[in-house]
Amino acid sequence: MENQTTLETAKKLGLLESEFDTIKTILNRVPNFTELSIYSVMWSEHCSYKNSIKWLKTLPKEGSRILAKAGEENAGLVDIGEGLACAFKIESHNHPSAVEPYQGAATGVGGINRDIFTMGARPIAQLNSLRFGNLDKEKNKWLLRGVVKGIGDYGNAFGIPTVGGEVFFDDCFNQNPLVNAMSVGIVKVGETISATSYGSGNLVFIVGSSTGKDGIHGATFASADITENSAEDLPAVQVGDPFQEKLLLEATLEVIKTGAVIGMQDMGAAGIICSTSEMSAKGKHGMNINLDLVPTRQKDMKPFEILLSESQERMLIVVEKGKEDLVKNVFDKWDLNCKQIGEVIEGDFLNFFSNGELVANVPADSLVLGGGAPVYEREYSEPEYFKKNQKFDINEIPIPNDLIDVAKNIISSLNISSKKWISNQYDSMVGTANMSSNNPSDAAIVNLKGTNRALALSVDCNSRYVYSNPEVGCAIAVAEAARNIVCSGGQPLAVTNCLNFGNPYNPEVYWQFVGAIKGMSNACTALETPVTGGNVSFYNQYTEGGETKPVFPTPTIGMLGILEDKSQQIPLSFQNDKDKIYILGDLIDDINSSEYVYSYHGLKNSPAPFFDIQQEIKLHKTISLLNSKNLISSCHDISDGGLFTTLCEMAFLKNFGFEIKYLPKIRIDSFLFGESQSRAVLAVSYEKESEFLTCIKNCNLSYQLLGDVKFDESIYIDDVNFGTISSYYNLYQNKIPHLMNS
Repeated sequence: MENQTTLETAKKLGLLESEFDTIKTILNRVPNFTELSIYSVMWSEHCSYKNSIKWLKTLPKEGSRILAKAGEENAGLVDIGEGLACAFKIESHNHPSAVEPYQGAATGVGGINRDIFTMGARPIAQLNSLRFGNLDKEKNKWLLRGVVKGIGDYGNAFGIPTVGGEVFFDDCFNQNPLVNAMSVGIVKVGETISATSYGSGNLVFIVGSSTGKDGIHGATFASADITENSAEDLPAVQVGDPFQEKLLLEATLEVIKTGAVIGMQDMGAAGIICSTSEMSAKGKHGMNINLDLVPTRQKDMKPFEILLSESQERMLIVVEKGKEDLVKNVFDKWDLNCKQIGEVIEGDFLNFFSNGELVANVPADSLVLGGGAPVYEREYSEPEYFKKNQKFDINEIPIPNDLIDVAKNIISSLNISSKKWISNQYDSMVGTANMSSNNPSDAAIVNLKGTNRALALSVDCNSRYVYSNPEVGCAIAVAEAARNIVCSGGQPLAVTNCLNFGNPYNPEVYWQFVGAIKGMSNACTALETPVTGGNVSFYNQYTEGGETKPVFPTPTIGMLGILEDKSQQIPLSFQNDKDKIYILGDLIDDINSSEYVYSYHGLKNSPAPFFDIQQEIKLHKTISLLNSKNLISSCHDISDGGLFTTLCEMAFLKNFGFEIKYLPKIRIDSFLFGESQSRAVLAVSYEKESEFLTCIKNCNLSYQLLGDVKFDESIYIDDVNFGTISSYYNLYQNKIPHLMNS
């Protein structure tokens, strides 16, 4: 009867019956409730990646600049030259944000920044990738307001600029928004700290905030479907304090310099049990931990509550024995908790004590990814909608008679229009390193002060493309992230990813996941941008007509690039009257999965846009060569919204107009609004046009003269007056403010 009751408890905690049997085999006995709770969070998808690790291991991880490979540390680490390294990572906080958008988003920002500074790197930039439902619904407005305010309040108070991001809207995100946060930090090569524990007799400290009951079973919560009753799980949402995190940042970077720290890890998902088990397994040692010594915010917390709490702004530090006073002095200076809670021991076991009793006794390696955590290979099958997508025939789509109406419709659509209502709530200038605030480029450019270099950063994913064809759509996400960096004057270096999908037990969802991994692997290999790590978020669902459905698959790509010479930054906006406008890349009759087809024509089933990775590589090499010769006035890639949107975005900043000629190799709606990939628009000064043409003729890449930049606001396409740039700018700027204020 005891076994049956315990099995029922295990199932309630999210464990499978087979997993329960495995735990009994590992322990050679029936686990108690605290031990069951430990395994339930550590073997959750959120911590163990048990349904995804098989495929994640196929991603390319090797690279000449890689200093810490995927899975080795809290974040990826890349050599950026001049003795500096960049630590960067992106993670999700989707489920918490769905039930409490402010704290869900805020703590997502806090958590990803801790991943960076626990390695010894100082965060210098933040980005984000967000997905929301239809803003005609009040709940989606509430979610958007809460998430944006949470990101802004935490990041602004913490003092790290938000330099870039993306936002996408679709009805499939009505109940389950996606909130992906990226942090980027800088550290000197050789001065990082590892998330490890070793050396019998060394001391274990918990530092930072006190431990409360917020976030208990948060990892399990993040490994389950969002439902109408998810708001009842509010205790699983953490509460953040950015001012405490700022103190923790400074204390952490200072304590590293004492030389007393053996290893350090932040307490994110699964709290103390995650940090103790992962650090111990990595260092092949165990720990004795006295839970009574953990500073708590609430009285009479039970052992499992202390172990599983995800209270924010906390770290676990292993300190060399005899040097504990060096560590205590630093944290006392910053008025932060610094309590010894245990010590490192020989062997593999974690022994947790409370009130003088051993309340849990588990082998560390059995808990963690790469150790005893289960690994599954899920079934997958192609969904019916994919076949329907392939039947799309462009010839069945009539070309509208009023292209001006189409242009206005596209530029004011929710996914194309300005996101300034959102970005204006973020501090983009704190630290004064943002080089793209007043002079925007396709990627965010962040100055590396004291050097001649700058970072180029981007986040990209068109969820609609990935839904249409996961393999091609995810490859496009990688390519566009890299293209944004190249169009800004940089060189792409490496990738972090945040993989947002539905329920992995659904074969059609898992098919999307496998296809996305294949596409990412192919693109990253071809572009020589290895994957340094990231995050998997499954169980992103919504309910429609009583049926539970997955959100659009969204493998968000965070890309790190470098400008070896920051004077080579390329702006996206037109700079000069009479500059010549050229399009680089093939002209293809392709309106697949475009905003034009999806929103204007209302057709939900079409293939992903045309994409050829070799053409992408040619485009990158050509732009880089032209930029090295200072032949480009401005550059902007063609992506969402097509050529017309690209030209408008180039014209908006300085209120230029443009005059172009239609190139009748393809349909005019494809020409203006198609989203085929591996293309960019360049502006070239009249004085440099001859040298530009001489150079580009040897690049083996298609190009065409489109027309000229106009000093006045007028827009002419094939001698047809499309109106003024200011009229389109008003449409572009006012969509989201109008919806949010209505």
